[in-house]
Amino acid sequence: MLRSLKWLYHLLVAICAALWFRMPARKLIVVGVTGTDGKTTTTSLIYEILKLSGYKVSMITSVNAVIAGVPYDTGFHVTTPTAWWVQKYLREAVNHGDTHMVLEVTSHGLAQNRVFGISFAVGVLTNITHEHLDWHRSFDDYVKTKLMLLKSASAAVLNRDDAVIYAKAVERLRNKKLVLYAIRRDALITPKTYPFITKLPGEFNRYNCLAALAATYALGVPKKKALSAIARFRGVPGRMEVIVRKPYVVIVDFAHTPNALIQALRTVRKLAKKRLIHVFGSAGLRDHSKRPLMGKASSSYADIIVLTEEDYRTEDVNIIMDELTAGIESGKEVHRIVNRQEAIVYAMKIARPGDVIMITGKGHEKSLCRGTTEYPWSDQEEVRKNLQLLVNT
Repeated sequence: MLRSLKWLYHLLVAICAALWFRMPARKLIVVGVTGTDGKTTTTSLIYEILKLSGYKVSMITSVNAVIAGVPYDTGFHVTTPTAWWVQKYLREAVNHGDTHMVLEVTSHGLAQNRVFGISFAVGVLTNITHEHLDWHRSFDDYVKTKLMLLKSASAAVLNRDDAVIYAKAVERLRNKKLVLYAIRRDALITPKTYPFITKLPGEFNRYNCLAALAATYALGVPKKKALSAIARFRGVPGRMEVIVRKPYVVIVDFAHTPNALIQALRTVRKLAKKRLIHVFGSAGLRDHSKRPLMGKASSSYADIIVLTEEDYRTEDVNIIMDELTAGIESGKEVHRIVNRQEAIVYAMKIARPGDVIMITGKGHEKSLCRGTTEYPWSDQEEVRKNLQLLVNT
């Protein structure tokens, strides 16, 4: 009943917004990017490619928006804003004379009609892994929701290496123009057909680059321009962001799903000369079932684990940490420090030269939810502040 009411409410808002702002999407070529992980980086890459290629383009991501040439530090706790703001941003882009919009789209945004009234020229699917099963009735329902974007788009961009999701997508996307990218399988867009260079670390970012190249290929962007933009791109705030390089390394990343943790920690493990210290938690009132999997992912790569808060909302943070601990392999060094600031300080105090501290879960976000209150927060600022204090003591 609650889901139906939310669906109806968001639909009505979307219809009113589209009419109020005079259906701005009709005058834009819109690219939508969905997936469990990699949406923000892929969206930003597509935006940079289009911008370098001479197009007037705007974008909306969970980290920031660039609308009509004006940057907005959104720091959204939800990736896709309400339909009213989406349509407002689209109208501003049109009034500015923009021709393209790149929009990061979540399963919630799709299920709740936040992108109603938008015709997508290209729909991009980065991946689908374990997440949001508190909202979606099943993993299959989650997949179906994600594929709504691709079904509504003129061209669908898919990862050919993800055999399971590819099979499900092809089954539901009959007669759709598919643009496939891959590293290991045959596809149109691969490191061989598009030999790109990137500053972004990790195989998961290579897939993000390929997804962006595939999307802009579908739009007719010249290969040389696309490859040049990929090579220049330095990354997104809160995504594998290196905050400290000496005497040890501190990295902040948004990873908050089992797959994202595996990909990020696997990459960082290779960079660590000595120990990998992982500071993380899990958001309250969200998918409980992923927590043991997150604990398992951490214990597979980290030498020392520091469990802490991460938007616990009205849940008991100690129960959240219990559920994370359930997946951690026995014998692993684990510390439980509820206060996130104290957890970061502790990790920095025990770190030695050659160690890497990985802080995950918050990334770009500018607030921390405790109970029903949002408090100002930045992992990056906490690291910088504490480093200065430690140096001076």
